[in-house]
Amino acid sequence: MNQNMQQTYDISGGMRQVRHRVLRNTYWLLALSMIPTILGAVVGVQMHLPMLRGGLGFLVFMAIAFGFMFAIEKTKNSGIGVAVLLGFTFFMGLMLTPILTHTLGYANGGALIMTAFGGTASILAVMATIATVSKRDFSAMGKWLFAGVLVLILASVANIFLGLSSLQIVVSLMAVAIFSAYILYDVQQIINGGETNYISATLRIYLDVYNIFTSLLSLLGMGGGNRN
Repeated sequence: MNQNMQQTYDISGGMRQVRHRVLRNTYWLLALSMIPTILGAVVGVQMHLPMLRGGLGFLVFMAIAFGFMFAIEKTKNSGIGVAVLLGFTFFMGLMLTPILTHTLGYANGGALIMTAFGGTASILAVMATIATVSKRDFSAMGKWLFAGVLVLILASVANIFLGLSSLQIVVSLMAVAIFSAYILYDVQQIINGGETNYISATLRIYLDVYNIFTSLLSLLGMGGGNRN
């Protein structure tokens, strides 16, 4: 009886160690992924890289992004996966060029960017902490969050053609709420053993953070941007 209890304890302890290691590596890789993202953003803004706009631009972006994500999933069990992920984050940094250029056109553009960055970091810290300490199971949120993302995509595509400021505000507010909840869901997936690969986990949380940042920056620009 005691031997069985010891074996159970050892297995449980080993699983906790694995989950802790995955979570730790995820946070480290997430922090590292910010470097190529910032580098890509700086390159894009400084070089005034032209970006495809409208429906064609959206399709090209989605094709490249999903190509990267497919490659990341295929290589996630090797060091190549880290390199592909960092390449993806550089690409996503480049994709920030339009919104950063637009925001920097405001007299307080730099302050708006730092505010969005600080707000994103705060949301990440709060949601990750709740996911870590809460005893509540958030796994049931997955299907609803996925449905919410589909609605966001459809609304975003529609607004490419409609160009409604009011719809953009609604989409941005929904995105902040949905991807904040996704951080809660994704971090708890690691803690509960639902995600055991730190590269895949980093990709998911990175996308959550990226979407929160761009949505906050869009809202701040529309609500607090001061023209020169």
